[in-house]
Amino acid sequence: MKTLLKALVASSALALSSVSAFAADTTLIISSWAPPTHGMNAIMWPKLIEEIEAATDGRVTAEVKYGLASPPAQMDLIMDGAADMTWIFHGYFPGRFTATKLIELPGYEGNAEAASVAYWRAHEKFLADADEHKGIKLVALMTHGPGILHTNADVNALDDISGMKLRLGGGVSGAVGEALGATGIRVPAPKVYETLASDAADGVMMPMEGKAGFKLNEVAKNSFTVPGGFYRGSFALIMNSDTFDGLSDEDQAALSEVFGENASRMAGQVWDEIDAIGLKALKDTADNSLREASADDAAKWREMSAAIGEGVLAEVAEKGIDAEAAQAFIAEQMAAE
Repeated sequence: MKTLLKALVASSALALSSVSAFAADTTLIISSWAPPTHGMNAIMWPKLIEEIEAATDGRVTAEVKYGLASPPAQMDLIMDGAADMTWIFHGYFPGRFTATKLIELPGYEGNAEAASVAYWRAHEKFLADADEHKGIKLVALMTHGPGILHTNADVNALDDISGMKLRLGGGVSGAVGEALGATGIRVPAPKVYETLASDAADGVMMPMEGKAGFKLNEVAKNSFTVPGGFYRGSFALIMNSDTFDGLSDEDQAALSEVFGENASRMAGQVWDEIDAIGLKALKDTADNSLREASADDAAKWREMSAAIGEGVLAEVAEKGIDAEAAQAFIAEQMAAE
């Protein structure tokens, strides 16, 4: 009898689940370009989908699909309506995004959650007027944790980086590589493993997450960092505008509560979680190491990063943005988190 009762309960739960899924009026297609095991796919999207369903009483749900387009093609994929949502790395679109570089500057103190929340608030206060996400619905803004140099060769000082071929993602990381005397190689994140495994590059700048998410613990065994990281990556979660506008007023209002600062905070929290997973992968791999810059190199890096910052601030100011005020606001908001 107990066995039968358990079976009936399980059957009922399954039936209710099926009814709930069937009852959704809208199923959003989320395009994602990282491996299914990456934290964005394994953690972030499921959390966001859960909040979407809860906010709309199950009327709106979503599913993740892979291989719809390369990382640099994701923006056009959404604008064309071939998918409803995705996440983009702004550095993959040179010339298209400038104001987004503000959050990528080295020197900010704080984790990815604090940076992502500060980023969204800075966007609302300073950056939105640049209208760089024109044509799409901006769902969230986020950054990864501090950017770190991962190589197979030993790097014990900044001077060791000069002459290296490094995979750089674009944006501020490109300026960082140039300042350090490295030659930049541009390949999307999913191609990093094979690029390093084939010795087409000497190393890569990525957050600690890459140790696990892109298996850098196998092909880039040594990691070198400076206080605050070399840079932070700028990402956005975006949605097709027509898809959003096609929802009922009630569901648009509900999703507006889920999106924005809420989704940005969630994304930052997830990145802090997967950066911790990456650090564990480094520590659990016997031949991996992590070195921090010496005090002299840290001071040298502060001078170098100040020059990088001046260049970015000038670029952003040309967009009609008070770049210095925006930078100070980001630092202030991060410190308050």
